[in-house]
Amino acid sequence: MKHVEALEILLQGLCGVKKERLRIHELCLKSSPNLGAVPSELRILCDLEQPEPTWTVRHVGGSMRGAGAEQISVLVRPMVESKASKNVLRFFYALGYKLDHELLRVGFAFHFQRSVQITVTVSSVNKMLKLHATDEAVPLTPGMQLVEVTAPATSENYNEVVAAVTSFCEHLAPLLHLSKPGISTGVVPTAAAAAASLMSDGGGTTL
Repeated sequence: MKHVEALEILLQGLCGVKKERLRIHELCLKSSPNLGAVPSELRILCDLEQPEPTWTVRHVGGSMRGAGAEQISVLVRPMVESKASKNVLRFFYALGYKLDHELLRVGFAFHFQRSVQITVTVSSVNKMLKLHATDEAVPLTPGMQLVEVTAPATSENYNEVVAAVTSFCEHLAPLLHLSKPGISTGVVPTAAAAAASLMSDGGGTTL
């Protein structure tokens, strides 16, 4: 928990904006065979932090592959999002999609502008013991937090975005090393000392 608080202080200094609380109910839907030979997967996101919960449909494509992808430190993949009404889940069930699993992500996020728009989220991932029972969710990995740095890009500017995200992540190195999914970086030796330093002086880091 001390490391999470220290990371929040560091991010506050780096981003220069206030954090936003995060409480997202995420439902993963998969298509049934009658919807086509190629299976598809959708994520329905319900933002529970809003006075009136808002819904978003998200489709994430496969990651960029090839020599170019291997030479960069971030994952590049297509993503399409669309706002939806509260009956969106019923709509996709009617189309033939089935619920595969659901999660509750709780934490905080920073949205800020550098050379590109960057979002940093820090959250715990929780599972539901009963269908849609978000109030009874329990941690999937107790004591662990998921840290993600994301930025929108186009085919014209993705090199600029990759450089901006990579540069920003380097400023987090005293506390953690971020990597592509599936690649473990291990424990950061300087994390404990960096956390203690940040907690003692209250931050003040700028970028």
